[in-house]
Amino acid sequence: MHSAAYYVGAIIISAMFLQASSSDSIVVLYGETIEVPCNNGGELGDPLFIKWKYDEADGSPGAILTKGRDPGDVTIQATNSYKNRASIAANASLLITNATLEDEKTFTCMVVISGDIEEFPVVVKVQKRPSPPLIKDMAAELENGKLTTLGDCLAQDAHPPAEVIWSKNGLPLADDGTATIITTEETKDPATGLSSTSSKLQYTAKKADVDSEFTCTVKHVLGPDQTSEPRTFSIHYPTERVELQVVANGPIKEGDDVTLKCSADGNPPPTSFNFLLQGKMETVVGSDSYTLVDVTRANTGEYECSVADDHTLQDAKNISVNFLDISLDPSGEIVRAVGVSLPVTVQKNSSGDVKVSWTKDNVKLDTQPNFDNLKYSDAGLYVCEFSTSGIKQSRFFRLAVQGKPNIKTISKTRVDKQHKVLTCEAEGAPKPSVEWSINGTNEESSYENGMLTHRITVVPTGNLTVACRVTNELGMDVKYIDVSYLFEDNDKRKGPGDGDDQAKLIVGIVVGLILAAAVMGLVYWVYMKKTRQGSWKTGEKESGTSEESKKLEENNHKADV
Repeated sequence: MHSAAYYVGAIIISAMFLQASSSDSIVVLYGETIEVPCNNGGELGDPLFIKWKYDEADGSPGAILTKGRDPGDVTIQATNSYKNRASIAANASLLITNATLEDEKTFTCMVVISGDIEEFPVVVKVQKRPSPPLIKDMAAELENGKLTTLGDCLAQDAHPPAEVIWSKNGLPLADDGTATIITTEETKDPATGLSSTSSKLQYTAKKADVDSEFTCTVKHVLGPDQTSEPRTFSIHYPTERVELQVVANGPIKEGDDVTLKCSADGNPPPTSFNFLLQGKMETVVGSDSYTLVDVTRANTGEYECSVADDHTLQDAKNISVNFLDISLDPSGEIVRAVGVSLPVTVQKNSSGDVKVSWTKDNVKLDTQPNFDNLKYSDAGLYVCEFSTSGIKQSRFFRLAVQGKPNIKTISKTRVDKQHKVLTCEAEGAPKPSVEWSINGTNEESSYENGMLTHRITVVPTGNLTVACRVTNELGMDVKYIDVSYLFEDNDKRKGPGDGDDQAKLIVGIVVGLILAAAVMGLVYWVYMKKTRQGSWKTGEKESGTSEESKKLEENNHKADV
């Protein structure tokens, strides 16, 4: 008996030593099923008896269940919560449902095999990840230079307790005891034993923090880190500077609306401003702008704006209103006679340099037109465009050059043995009409820059004198051309007075021939007289030779003609 007792005591002492020196540990998640392995899940052989127990808080053992060799021989010994939560698996592992922090203890699997007793202690640790960070009592706004509670970040229901870290723009904030104060507090739920960590941030904001992003990050051994949504805050700070802006679409010109905008760097910005408009004060409430409507050159000058309750915070800007005054002489619809002069005068008055360009019938001119001697080709639409500092204006005149018709040439061209083309070219404006004294075909006409060209095709039936008559509302002109039937004669152009001149020429020729015949007759008579005197001496006949008589008759005949 003494030796048996000694043996059992030795086993118990050995088991105690093994438990103390070789305990395994497992980590389970709060609320899940705990599986505590026996012999770390290894083979147990053919145990006669298995018992699961745990250590009470005071160190005394607490029984959970036993299992005999028969698989159905399981006895629940626990009288606490394990009575309904504990069971044993086929591999002898202890199963405990709905893990709580009360399950953080050492569980021991005692196995009896052929008179030997072995114990396998396992330390169970229960952990729980905290809920996402929650920021409470968030500040609505911060004030420049004033220590303000920004918010209280909570990491709730964790085990072990979570760590809370405040960050600004992704960088952790540190408690410096003055500008940044972070107060951390941990509490436990008495029912569950779970911990909640609270971190309150007090922060002294600066103007540079207007767009800063603040976040709260919760760190835990179960990871990963959980970070709150970034938050920005309106920073209140007083106005230190005022700026006057001139709002306009490009360079300011007469007729524009110009807005004066007074910007202040305070937050919240001032709601009332004073505008000094060329010596006249205007106070605007509820707005930072004042609009000058339909400005003129008289609005050129200096403008000021200031905060309504602090005139020392002010700014000023100069406004220049561009203007352009122009005149063009002549202008509108202009009618002038061909050959006269037409001076063109441009006058301009502007706030800056003026660029001037000319076009005639949409074709750009290199210089300003100058008409010393008007030609028909000078007629057209003249546009003068002026531009300076965003201002564009234009003036125009439409010039019509008029004159009575003047036939420049009249000509004929043989086409074949029967047909001839007659061409009459004349200047005149308005456009003249053309009449021929002969009927023709294939009539063609063109009119450009005051020059009219008219053609007809004729079939002469004899030697004719053809007239081309050109007429407009200012007058008419006519010229003639001889057209031969059998041969191409020289061009003869006849005006309205050319017939009398030709008659005078014929009479002159006839008179000349008569005078020439008379002179020749006188010479002949003197000659014959001398001859007769000699004949008297020589005995020749007085009547002369028959050849001389014949010449005299020819001369007398020419004189008669």
